Amino acid sequence: MKFSKSLIALAVGAAIAATSYAQAEDKIVVGFSQIGAESEWRTANTNDVMAAAERAGVELKFSDAQQKQENQIKAIRSFISQKVDIIGFVPIVETGWDNVLREAKRAKIPVVIMDRDLKTDPSLYTAKIGTDSVEEGRRAFRWIDEYVTKTERTPRNGGDKLNIVILEGTVGASAAVGRSKGFNEAFNTSPNKDKYNILASQTGDFTRQKGQEVMESFLKSYRDDIDILFAQNDDMALGAIQAIEAAGLKPAQDIIIVGADAVKGMFQAMIDGKANATIECNPLQGDLFFETCKKILAGEEVPKSVYVEEGVFDASNAAEVFPTRKY
Repeated sequence: MKFSKSLIALAVGAAIAATSYAQAEDKIVVGFSQIGAESEWRTANTNDVMAAAERAGVELKFSDAQQKQENQIKAIRSFISQKVDIIGFVPIVETGWDNVLREAKRAKIPVVIMDRDLKTDPSLYTAKIGTDSVEEGRRAFRWIDEYVTKTERTPRNGGDKLNIVILEGTVGASAAVGRSKGFNEAFNTSPNKDKYNILASQTGDFTRQKGQEVMESFLKSYRDDIDILFAQNDDMALGAIQAIEAAGLKPAQDIIIVGADAVKGMFQAMIDGKANATIECNPLQGDLFFETCKKILAGEEVPKSVYVEEGVFDASNAAEVFPTRKY
């Protein structure tokens, strides 16, 4: 039996289309809600998720909540109605998720949390990928304590205690809650506790602009009393550096500057002699996230909490490490 070239081409085309359709049908669909783009760290986290989705060969439905919890809840409900295979999200705050997570559970769609924690029934989500914010807070105070001891730092105002001011993150965000908890734990259990006084603590909402504004306020009230700043993320620290310089003081010299996240901007500040240290919070969580999602959908057991590796960097190694930083 002979077939015309057109019939053969048609058959081949149909076979290719069928194969492509089957491959598309087999592709895992992941709905992911990001909190926004409030910092260099968050942008790096978003970019990594998108790149990792391509590497993992999954279909990613991405939603930017623009810093609003209600937008995240709408996005999650949209993912449920679209019948995605699995849902991931970075919770803006710790509470207020119970109802929408129950909806996902009723739809039999697993949920994986990224980066931040939430307070809810643990059975409503399958796993959490991210960082240990409590340990990050502990590391921040430990670094300060070791540095002060090594440099024999004395209070600028001639008093008997070194005054610390704190720029907190977004109110209710688990990263802010965890870093505060860890910092306070390390402070309260330190044998050198009596060397320090926490002078003021206020939210800077994890943004550079708000960090600058709050630091300006601190300086108006306590200009000659502040010895140490702990900013719960680097963007707030970078904003605070601008405020300190505008006040005629030298950051990293007059006031010790410690941030968290370990973004490139903070490394540059350390190289320039304007910051002292940063506690790493690794945003490159995408590969681990999608690897975990695939295991869950394959029916494999996964740990409830899966942490990425993190370190501590300061002015002594910033120049050496900077070229290797990806965010």
